Amino acid sequence: MSFRYAAGINKPGFNPLAVQTPLYNLYAWGAGGNGELGIGVASYRSSPSQVGALTNWLSLAASYGYSLATKTDGTLWSWGNNPLGNLGLGNLTNYSSPVQVGVLTNWLSVSAQYGVSSLAIKTNGTLWTWGRNNTGQLGLGITTGYSSPKQVGALTNWSSATISTTHTVSIKTDGTLWSWGANAYGQLGLGNSTYYSSPKQVGSLTNWSKVSSGVYFTVAVKTDGTMWSWGDGTSGKLGLGNTTQYQSPKQIGSLTTWASVKSWFDHTIAIKTDGTIWGWGVNSYGQLGLGNTTNYSSPKQIGALTNWLQVSVGRYFNLATKTDGTLWAWGFNNAGQLGTSNTTTRSSPVQVGSSTTWSTFSSGYSHVLALG
Repeated sequence: MSFRYAAGINKPGFNPLAVQTPLYNLYAWGAGGNGELGIGVASYRSSPSQVGALTNWLSLAASYGYSLATKTDGTLWSWGNNPLGNLGLGNLTNYSSPVQVGVLTNWLSVSAQYGVSSLAIKTNGTLWTWGRNNTGQLGLGITTGYSSPKQVGALTNWSSATISTTHTVSIKTDGTLWSWGANAYGQLGLGNSTYYSSPKQVGSLTNWSKVSSGVYFTVAVKTDGTMWSWGDGTSGKLGLGNTTQYQSPKQIGSLTTWASVKSWFDHTIAIKTDGTIWGWGVNSYGQLGLGNTTNYSSPKQIGALTNWLQVSVGRYFNLATKTDGTLWAWGFNNAGQLGTSNTTTRSSPVQVGSSTTWSTFSSGYSHVLALG
């Protein structure tokens, strides 16, 4: 998932869709049985396959059997499996090619992870959700699901958001952190295990920068470079050196050099300001990239390189780009989701093709969307 330009929402005179942006082709690979690759057929691909011929894609979200994307013209698109209206098209029909969601032209960024709940932010800073809502993860104050986008409250200062299986976490432009949905493991960070179907502020701090939600846990980075986690600590997924459950944010170590973080099912990958990349949590398929299948409860450096730029985390696999524009993948590869033209699982990073122009990308349950 990527939120290019979201940080500038609501700044005077700022129009994110008017920013000069390089044009990229959209590629997809991995599992495609639900049409989630968007290539017009329900079939898997073990290497990048171009989705149509357009070059104006902006934000991507690969989820559990379906995909979401926005274009630079502000339109919103979806395709793939649609059991609970998660495509936002007002129906439950599956599609194997991109279909426009409504007619609006002010969509900016999208989010969807392991589950069938979807989220998007508009250029005016409003937040919209749709799909499954059994635990209140849509933030609408109820647990009714919707097959078309519904606005979360009336605020216009949402900056970024991540929606997981049963809970959602979001940051506003003022640096405050908000969460809602299921909370059995304290994954909302509110100091309790109460479910909430509308946004609740996590503490009172205003220095939250980045956040990512896994299944039953959350990890976030502050503007001071510290990293924090909370929720289910099973298998060490919180990175705190233990397997304890926490209902409030706990700092991971004492470092102030964390730049970005991405979590998904039960593991986390993070990048530091020095360009190094780190992983922790469950490692049953080598998804931590450490050359083994050992679980780790605290951050472990992946290799020794210092030129990692972005990372995207899937269920049991990951992708990352380097500053030279190359794309790398590792972990489970049963459906070709690593993009390496085979189905061989890898426990260390391996390059995807030879291109040096990869930009935004998103890892789903077992498929990938990427711009390059």
